[in-house]
Amino acid sequence: MNLLSRRRSLLALAALLLTSLVPAHADEEMDTIRQRGRLSFAVYNEFPPYSNNEKGLDVDLAKALAAKLGLKAEIIGFKAGEEMADDLRNMVWKGHYLRGDPANVMMRVPVDPILAKGNEKVRIFAPYHYEVMGMARVASRVPAPAGSAAVALEVFTREKIGVEGESLADSFLLSVLRGRLKENVVHYRSIAEAAQALREDNIVAIMAPRGELEGVLAGDTRYVIDEAKLGELNPKGWPVGMAVKAESADLATALSGALAELQQDGTVAAIFKKYGVTLQTH
Repeated sequence: MNLLSRRRSLLALAALLLTSLVPAHADEEMDTIRQRGRLSFAVYNEFPPYSNNEKGLDVDLAKALAAKLGLKAEIIGFKAGEEMADDLRNMVWKGHYLRGDPANVMMRVPVDPILAKGNEKVRIFAPYHYEVMGMARVASRVPAPAGSAAVALEVFTREKIGVEGESLADSFLLSVLRGRLKENVVHYRSIAEAAQALREDNIVAIMAPRGELEGVLAGDTRYVIDEAKLGELNPKGWPVGMAVKAESADLATALSGALAELQQDGTVAAIFKKYGVTLQTH
């Protein structure tokens, strides 16, 4: 056997060995998805501007991802559980006795190593947005939320600020400044409800993820929406991406490639602009 033939034989053997290392069910899953022509995406209910009644930023992005792969997107809305682990179990790897089988993909999952380590049955990947904590405020009455909380938030010892109950903003404002703000922290069932209170002058500011604030206050120029750059706030932001079953490596690779193309051709930026949300990747 000459050198060229030997090299070809070795390459063929290497390719065969690599193929044998790929779980058969990974290819079978992609074959099943392509045969049925659709890819199912789990999105949160009542979570504007990202997803609500099968509409929103995450819904549009899911449809664009599916289309890039030559598939149709099937949107499955669900109500958030007590913890992210509940959502991942019910919507990604196990399913729910009321909802049935899980979706192929779940949108808006924090790309966090601690979360990933605690949920080994899922694969979290492809961050497409970096969410940051923000504040919507009446500029004439509330300073920009930057620097030391002792200075920037002192105004809320006199003025009222709204938060969604049991949220990061809620726990932060109740504990910062040794609890001095708690009498003026007003709790609402949703960011939309807090926004209505802001419009009715019942509060002068809302603290929440900036994207949610931009969504509910889109087009309302009476308020300024800033990133909350407060020294004591942790975390100030977090990347969000997608999740699939841990063994769905081929699907994750395909979606990652599709996302990269949509980011490069401007589709992702256009979707964020449509909903008035600032696209931030880090």
